[in-house]
Amino acid sequence: MAPPLLFHLLLLLLLFPQMCAGGSAHRNSNSSADGPKRSCAEKVKCQPGILLPVWLPQDPSLPMQSVRAVIYFAFLLYMFLGVSIIADRFMAAIEVITSQEKEVTVTGANGEKTVMTVRIWNETVSNLTLMALGSSAPEILLSVIEVCGHGFESGELGPGTIVGSAAFNMFVIIGVCVWVIPDGEVRKIKHLRVFFVTASWSVFAYIWLYLILAVISPGIVQVWEALVTLFFFPVCVLMAWIADRRLLFYKYLHKRYRADKRHGIIVEMEGELAPRGIDTIMGEKYQNSTTSVNMEKPKEAEQDREEVIRMLKELREKHPDKDLDQLIEMANYATMQKQHKSRAFYRVQATRMMIGAGNVLKKHAAAEQAKRAAGDSAENDLATCSHIAFEQAQYQCSENCGSVSLWVCLQGGTGTRTFHVDYRTENGSASSGADYEYCEGTIIFQPGETRKEIKVGIIDDDVFEEDEHFFVRLSNLQEGEGGTNTDGARLVEPFVTTVTILDDDHAGVFAFSQRELCVGECSGVVEVPVNRTSGVRGTVMIPYHTEDGSARQGVDYEHTQGELEFTNEQTSKTLQVRIINMQEYEKRENFFIVLEEPKWLKRGISATPGPELEDARRIAEKGKPILGELRKLEVIIEESIVFKVRQGMAPNGVLDAVVDHFPQCENTVDRLLKDTNLAEVIGTHSWREQFIEAITVSAGEGDEEGGEPQHPSCCDYFMHAVTVFWKILFAFVPPTEYWNGWACFIVSILVIGLLTAIIGDLASHFGCTVGLRDTVTAVVFVALGTSIPDTFASKVAAKQDQYADASIGNVTGSNAVNVFLGIGVAWSISAVYWEVKGQVFHVDPGSLAFSVTLFTIFAFIVMGVLMLRRRPSVGGELGGTKTLKVLTSLLFLSLWLLYITFSSLEAYCHITGF
Repeated sequence: MAPPLLFHLLLLLLLFPQMCAGGSAHRNSNSSADGPKRSCAEKVKCQPGILLPVWLPQDPSLPMQSVRAVIYFAFLLYMFLGVSIIADRFMAAIEVITSQEKEVTVTGANGEKTVMTVRIWNETVSNLTLMALGSSAPEILLSVIEVCGHGFESGELGPGTIVGSAAFNMFVIIGVCVWVIPDGEVRKIKHLRVFFVTASWSVFAYIWLYLILAVISPGIVQVWEALVTLFFFPVCVLMAWIADRRLLFYKYLHKRYRADKRHGIIVEMEGELAPRGIDTIMGEKYQNSTTSVNMEKPKEAEQDREEVIRMLKELREKHPDKDLDQLIEMANYATMQKQHKSRAFYRVQATRMMIGAGNVLKKHAAAEQAKRAAGDSAENDLATCSHIAFEQAQYQCSENCGSVSLWVCLQGGTGTRTFHVDYRTENGSASSGADYEYCEGTIIFQPGETRKEIKVGIIDDDVFEEDEHFFVRLSNLQEGEGGTNTDGARLVEPFVTTVTILDDDHAGVFAFSQRELCVGECSGVVEVPVNRTSGVRGTVMIPYHTEDGSARQGVDYEHTQGELEFTNEQTSKTLQVRIINMQEYEKRENFFIVLEEPKWLKRGISATPGPELEDARRIAEKGKPILGELRKLEVIIEESIVFKVRQGMAPNGVLDAVVDHFPQCENTVDRLLKDTNLAEVIGTHSWREQFIEAITVSAGEGDEEGGEPQHPSCCDYFMHAVTVFWKILFAFVPPTEYWNGWACFIVSILVIGLLTAIIGDLASHFGCTVGLRDTVTAVVFVALGTSIPDTFASKVAAKQDQYADASIGNVTGSNAVNVFLGIGVAWSISAVYWEVKGQVFHVDPGSLAFSVTLFTIFAFIVMGVLMLRRRPSVGGELGGTKTLKVLTSLLFLSLWLLYITFSSLEAYCHITGF
């Protein structure tokens, strides 16, 4: 809000006490449960808060009161900053929690089963539970703490803050969102059913407050009324989830489900009347880990790919001096801006930009670029420094091989120096003396030598056992014999290698090395490895065959079946499948390669008769060949990048370089289409990372295409200096990586509760110092302070999101949650407390009932205006022509000013309330 408007508003509120007859005022504490209705003629008397005492002595002179008011107000603002920063951590934890995924088995139309990754949390449910709790935690906790801290008597500060925050959210935040959309553009609510449910509950919540305060039992909140208020919260969440899943209309809608491969989730499509068996509720199927879906390919995927290619072309034309990596980084930043984001992400992004912590997306892009630069630096380092490491990180050998050869390589350097490096074996599951021979020694690299061998003896036995492993470690690198200078060389990964001893008393476990394989359409013949582990004895035949998925044999690939023969001690074989190049811009198709039960042909046992033969046969029977878990491989056929370039879809050679730079399926287009895990962007992994972020100043503004780092402005440095205490203090909160975000969640909400208690005391002391009732202080100042971060978050969401759900829909849901949780929990505790003592819980309905009624009337006006804006003449709730935006925003802002004005006049008895 503009400073002049704040000044006039503050001046108006400060004059209210003087306007009341006889310079009357009130106590800042709640009247007793059996006391009379509050009066405007009560004398001002500041009472001790829950945590903060009263500032004594209370000098009645105007200069001293002004100084006290300014100090209280300054500390109140500083505490609001602290709450915003800890709420940043809280929302980051919520983003990590709600972004968790699980694997489900999806059954295609042809009966084939595919393992897919889906999010555990439904977006609508998370928005109305954890997300709403994160953004409204100060208001909710303030209401609960006020009641519990004042002897379970009703207060004005907590409920007043909830109603005032709801008014600010409904009128000011939506008005700002309407205004910030560029002229001529509109944003429309996509999930209208969910919006109707949350908006209806938002209005009903305040109607219900009026009913229990002024109609059902005036001035008394009964236990059942408080518990029903709290019970409305899960009912609201359930109805929103039902609307989101379309379950109320499942008899009338054809619900077809498809796998959105870009986002890795299951999505729904509406259609005609469904045949029997199609209307399967997805949530129930997920519980059984089997879901029937219609695997249809979205048309949006091709459009997304073309859009990315156009973006690369435009960036090449706009920045001809940039290399390919820089163009990819710029495109990556642009796609991250367009990516769908949660309410938590917008809140964190807005808070960090406000306090000088930087644009999280730009910092992520810069970090990725720094990693790439570090890799380039390591390559340049090879020119002057030799790198010594094992040739492989893992080696395998059979139990009867006698010995295994390990190779140590030297890369880079000048080639004119001599280096010594020690090595020794270390036990793993294999033990020296029983499974292998312990050895240690020193390798010497003479000038010009680049490869050295280490031999380790392997001990054979006739006992069937699992595969075992041991380690060999390099250490103590020296230049020359007895030298200490190692500037010319260093040990790099892998300087420890793992040696796996394959048991030769078992025929082995046969499986693919991965669950899926991505190949290009122009790949031709694809070779697929099949591995043999946990044994190498005997000759084994592994039958295999291909099966259709969305790809069809004879059209996308050639049907293949046959047998792989593994001879004695052979650990790997490859099978071949030919991919048919259709010479078209094709979406992703998949088929499957399935391994069948193995056949044991020769068991690798000596034919000499005798007791030894019988023992060997008995051992062999226990070690027959079996299939491993990965017995079915999904092969995904991607479109050919080469074909895209040949068709002229990537001018200026942008994708020409990409073809050489990336493998077939890990191409730039697919990489940019793959959504970034935003939980990784705003989450933290260690305390060290948090403390570095706390003391670092970053640029908070600017949205250049590339996300290139900017220099912090004077405002960024100022905000950092103001908030550095909070940032360092809250860096002690556990990182979001611990316990999947729950450790950060629990600690953050406890800290928010403590700060909220202090804010309640400061607000009450400030109000009584300047002669304001708690209800006015709550409706204006406290509600404004707790809602400012949400304003910035909704503004960013309105500008960046394609739809208005994140900016408008979440406002209505938050308002309902505030009442059902904030007031429901607080009043339930108090009502039960007084019921146990044989008394009733008194709540003065005066100002609160009046504010609720006023808010409800104005909320209906806002809802009506938003629905009118959906007409074709406007096209959406947000944006539109400049004139229409100004009129709508001024209307909503005027409703908020009228709301706080009438609420304040009623608080001082200038107009009659209830």
